[in-house]
Amino acid sequence: MRIISYNVNGIRAAFKKGFIDWLKTNPADIICLQETKATKDDVDFKQLDELGFHHHWFSAQKKGYSGVAIFSKIKPDNVVVGCGLPLSDNEGRIIQADFGDIRLINAYFPSGTSGDERQGFKYVWLNEFHTWVNTLKIQFPKLILTGDYNIAHNEIDIHDPKGNKKSSGFLPQEREWMTKFLASGWIDTFREFHPEPHRYSWWSQRFPTVRLNNKGWRIDYITVTEPLKKQLVDADIYPDVKHSDHCPIFLEIKN
Repeated sequence: MRIISYNVNGIRAAFKKGFIDWLKTNPADIICLQETKATKDDVDFKQLDELGFHHHWFSAQKKGYSGVAIFSKIKPDNVVVGCGLPLSDNEGRIIQADFGDIRLINAYFPSGTSGDERQGFKYVWLNEFHTWVNTLKIQFPKLILTGDYNIAHNEIDIHDPKGNKKSSGFLPQEREWMTKFLASGWIDTFREFHPEPHRYSWWSQRFPTVRLNNKGWRIDYITVTEPLKKQLVDADIYPDVKHSDHCPIFLEIKN
């Protein structure tokens, strides 16, 4: 089972940049999207139907904001929209799907870059999410969590760790949360296969040469619970796919 996670920074903008043509190359069986900024009715979803995708959407109450979706060539056994946490569900941040004994969670973690209020919101969201997902793990031992986590965990995951010590996404409290999260029984699948530096999934759009010079952050992850470790086949990042300021990340797993 091949899974891609991709923050598209607006699905309608991605469509204009060749997103559908990329889907035609069959990059994965399941495509998990974050920051769709749209509802299902805002896009020409007939193109997805023609490509054989089952597609499920969860949008924020605020139009043109946040939102997640799952496009899948494999029909899910069950789809759960949201997670029951108002902070998350009001902003369309989580959608879940079952494939056999695996529960897939597609999540768009909040960003704190707009100021102290949203940074505070992010910390509350992270703590609520951690409690929720580790409770879910009791019911579904085999969990896959895809998404834009908006956290660069270690210095290897960011091009300029010294210069970004006070930047949201690389703050000590966020990084400590990520360490605690992984220690609670989760595996960073990319690092299982790739210990090398300079591998990133997001580049700021403020400066046009940033992506060209690979001055990025790795803030997108596919993590899995420990019972899935033996089923991991491969994981990677695809920086040459360019419909967004993020790029797709990939996991192949035996199902």
